[in-house]
Order: sequence, then C-alpha cells, then structure tokens
Amino acid sequence: MAGTKMKSLYICSECGYECPKWYGKCPSCGEWNTLQEEVRETGKSAAAVTIQRKKPSAIPVRISEITTEDEQRYYTGLKELDRVLGGGIVKGSLVLLGGDPGIGKSTILLQICHHLGKILKILYISGEESKRQIKLRAERLNVNSDNLYIMTETDIEVIAEQIQAENPDLVMVDSIQTMNYRELNSSPGSVTQVRECTNILMRTSKSLDIPCIVVGHVNKDGAIAGPKVLEHIVDAVLYFEGDKQMSYRILRAVKNRYGSTNEIGVFQMGDSGLSEVENPSLMLLSGRPTNVSGTCVACTMEGSRPILAEIQGLVTNSGYGNARRMSTGFDYNRMSMLLAVLEKRCGYFFSSMDAYVNVIGGLRLDEPATDLALALALVSSLKDMVVPEDVVAFGEVGLTGEIRSVSHAALRVTEAARLGFRQCILPYHNLKGLTLPKDCEIEIVAVRNIREAVAALGG
Repeated sequence: MAGTKMKSLYICSECGYECPKWYGKCPSCGEWNTLQEEVRETGKSAAAVTIQRKKPSAIPVRISEITTEDEQRYYTGLKELDRVLGGGIVKGSLVLLGGDPGIGKSTILLQICHHLGKILKILYISGEESKRQIKLRAERLNVNSDNLYIMTETDIEVIAEQIQAENPDLVMVDSIQTMNYRELNSSPGSVTQVRECTNILMRTSKSLDIPCIVVGHVNKDGAIAGPKVLEHIVDAVLYFEGDKQMSYRILRAVKNRYGSTNEIGVFQMGDSGLSEVENPSLMLLSGRPTNVSGTCVACTMEGSRPILAEIQGLVTNSGYGNARRMSTGFDYNRMSMLLAVLEKRCGYFFSSMDAYVNVIGGLRLDEPATDLALALALVSSLKDMVVPEDVVAFGEVGLTGEIRSVSHAALRVTEAARLGFRQCILPYHNLKGLTLPKDCEIEIVAVRNIREAVAALGG
C-alpha cells in the first residue's frame, strides 16, 4: 500500500475557498489576508475523512402538512437571554455564543444550568477546564444540580457517541476551537477542524432533537475565530459586547432563525455571576453630571426596547496642524459627517478644533436616530452651553442640516417621560400620527433642522 503524502492547501476563513498557493486577496470573496495554510494527506480517500452514516432517503412533504404545534422552548431563567433568543432555547437548535476572553461566556452557561438543571438533564462538555475547575466555579456561582453532568473531552467523535448514549435534554460545548476530529491532520482551532467539528455537532443535535450551545473564541478583530461558514451552519449567533474592565455586558444576536436579531440583553458582572439589568436606561444614565456642557441624552431603539443613553462631546482648541477626531461607542465616519454638516450648514467652525465623542456605559449607538443628540452635544461643548438635564433628543440629520423622521417615536417619548424627562426634541414630521398615553407629561418640541434644535435650547 502506497504511503500517504502531505500536501499544503490554503483555505479562506471567510468563504472556505481552497487554493494550492497563498494569495494576499482571496480569489473567491475578495477579502484580504484570510488564506490560512492547512496540511492534508493526499493518500486518503474522501470517504475516510467523513462520518459514514446510513440515512433513509428524504421524501418531499407538502408545507401544509408540516405542523409547528409541538415547538417547544426552554426558558433559561434569565429574561434578558430569553429576549435575545426570541423566547427561549428551541429544541434541536444550535446556538453559537462568542465574546472576548473573560467577558462571561462560561459563566452564563453555568447559570443556565442552575435553572434548567431542575427539570432537564444537561451535559456540559469542556475542552479548556478540568472537572475540578468547573466544580470550583460552579460553587462560586451557587450552581448545584443532580441533573448536570460534566465531561472533559476534546475528541468530537467520542463526544458525539456520548451524546447519543446519554441522550440529554441540553448540550453545552466550551469551546468549539478546542475540539478535534482525529481523521484530520490539522491542529485544533484550524479552519478545517472548526468546520468539521461543528458539522458533526449539528448533525447530532438535529438528529436527536437536542438543543446545543457552543462557545466560540474571537480573534483580534472581534469576529468569531474560524471560518465564516461556521456562522452559517448554526441557527443563532450571540455576541457578548462590553469592556472587561467595566461591569456591564451587552448580549446581542447577529443571527437568529427563531427570533429577531434587533433585541439586546443587558447584564452586570458581579461576584456571584451575571445579573440582569431590567432597566438599562436607568443604568446608563446613573451618575450623569449636572450643569455641564457637552452632554445630551439620546433615545435609541434596540429591537422593541427603547433605551436612553448619554452622549458626551468635547470640543477644544487643537494643538497640532490637523484637528484630531476620536469616537468611542459611535461610528467615526458618522461623527465626521455631522461635524461637516454643523460647519457648512449651521456656521459652527470645527476645522481647527479637536473633537472627542463618548457614549457612556459601553453601549454602541449605530442607529441614525442618535444624530441629533450628538450634534447638540458637540454644539453645547463648542459654545459652552448647558443642555438641560431633563431634555432628550432624537432624529436623523441629513447632509443639508434637516432633521428627518425616525421610527417608533411614541415609544421613545413614552420611555423618556417614564424616566422623568420633561422636554423632548424630535423631528417635525414625527408629529403626524404621534399618539401618547394620557399620563405622559412631557413637552414636545418639533424641529425641522439643526438651527431650530439649537434655538430650542436657547442657543
């Protein structure tokens, strides 16, 4: 029998394209520096690197004959997590949980075990920690259940066999980058290993109708390490956001086949694990300074939830030839556009001024409705004019300086009134059809452009 030969292939981590030599740019998807080297044995047949399972032939079924009455969701005991998942964990689903090291991925898994372990049989598989380490962390989080089974293993075939033998109600894998498929010669965490191990977990989970939560590491760019096709395989992709140095964590869904991708969950990290923050607006506005220029409150929509956040702007004389711009929690290009609009359309000169923008609490604002609040914060800092602490503003700013209407205006105004704000600056076109509750005591100031918004503040 002829010996096997080793051959190098380069695989794109974004699209999975394979080529015999390295390119700076992927010939398939056009991404740069995504080709990673893999070493394979050419003497093996293709059947040797796949799991052979005998399956019955698939038969087409009319969609009218398919019922969804037996759809079952498991509530995790964390309302914020259930909100992001769309109402709980669906049976047979494969969920990918990503985030920076130490942000709370393993912690939230054990907290789920504490609640669901009362009624479900859970298999927790770890490739990074020993059983003793998991036990110590479980004791710190007060997690104790007779239905929680711990397994430390990295061989994906052994794991699949144990899942079939134990037949648990829920499986957790921490993490997919440590799993290994013996038929492949590449090291754990490589593009091929991650893809094949996820495929095996997916087939096992779907065939037995067992939900599976998989933890994924992230690279230096913040994306989940491994091939991009990994996110296409799973049913839901959840990301933990936030600075490890801060106590607040934001859980966001970037993909969800069973619910909305616009919802977020807010948690606070403490000694006893992650606790839910049911009122994120109150949390983000706590400790807000009074009678200080350069700050304004914006209202953004995260799914069906209105959230109030404080935007701070600092404008000061530049000590260099070119003015410096810096943004934290707000899109840098959007900030540069707003500075150009303020200078061209409103006569506020920022060309020779350094501008710094910060969103308090680690929240990232991507919605255009927060443009008006940022513009008012920058003008407030430039003119040293205080925006009253009971004022909230929202609206999209166009290139001509006009304030354009935004969605869910009534929800935003109602949330601001509930938190004690007495004046709301919003786009003029949102007045049409604006229906507020009778007990909503807040003054509505409708503006058509930025000049009118600044004038409403007495500027």
